[in-house]
Amino acid sequence: MNFFDLQRFASNTNVTTDSGMSAELKTYYDDYLIDTATPRLVHDQFGQKRPVPQGGGRKIEFRKVSPLPKALTALTEGVTPDGQKLTISTVEATIQQYGGYVELSDMVVMSAIDDNLVIAAKQLGAQAGKTLDTITREVLAGGTNVQYAEGQVSSRGALVGGAASGNHYLTVDAVRRAVRTLKRNDAEPIEGSYIGIIHPDVAYDLMSDPKWVNVKSYSDPDGIFEGEIGKIENVRFIETSEAKIFEGAGKDGRDVYATLILGDNAYGITEIAGGGLELIVKQLGSGGSSDPLDQRASVAWKATRAAVRLQEAYMVRIETTSTFTAA
Repeated sequence: MNFFDLQRFASNTNVTTDSGMSAELKTYYDDYLIDTATPRLVHDQFGQKRPVPQGGGRKIEFRKVSPLPKALTALTEGVTPDGQKLTISTVEATIQQYGGYVELSDMVVMSAIDDNLVIAAKQLGAQAGKTLDTITREVLAGGTNVQYAEGQVSSRGALVGGAASGNHYLTVDAVRRAVRTLKRNDAEPIEGSYIGIIHPDVAYDLMSDPKWVNVKSYSDPDGIFEGEIGKIENVRFIETSEAKIFEGAGKDGRDVYATLILGDNAYGITEIAGGGLELIVKQLGSGGSSDPLDQRASVAWKATRAAVRLQEAYMVRIETTSTFTAA
């Protein structure tokens, strides 16, 4: 169980020096923040991950590998054919920094019954996780490979819902069409299945189909992804309230929901470990002349992040309405 020791925030030369927190204590706090933020990183789970470059500037490169062509020329006995070369291109992204912090007074730190430092760290971890997840989500939601419901309409603004027939809710056929697109584009599955990232409002509609298999019914429960709720048509669905919603973008101002169907190596992200996400603790007395009475401590997070689409053909964004907005 992770917890914070309030005494670690008191002035103590055995714990901190003028140059900052000890390496051991910094690792402790960074791990705590990562453990708190990780469950919120739903959209990060399926990307090609790269460590944050250290001292390499603000650019990071992700690999994009082109498939080899078919080898249709018959071999000649005793003759070694020419070798083939892998075509590996790079996709460059610019890394950015994000962060937030809270201040704690000396009276709060020293006399509060509740462990306010623990509360602050948990809240900051949740904020960091949701922030980084949203950054990745927005990149994925900008993909060019889009399908409007089952393909009945050709624009987001034409999507409707609420009628007894002719609505544009997410259906099994819409999922099958997206899977067909990925297969035609030779997108590889992830651990044997494609991945769907779905909003609870849309999952509610899809789960009523008799083909739906609840995650609790899996014969092999090992390896279940964070947020996984079930599968249909070889798509394992991950539910999150942070899935993209285009508010009021449908016909008559209806909300439009984006359900992402993903294959392997569709996008890339920077890792949160190894400097990608860190907790920064400033103890009482660390503010110098700006805090002459040692009245303020602070807890903060800072993250370095880049996310980029690598293969548009390996992801499909299904846009639909939902029965929720019809209620």
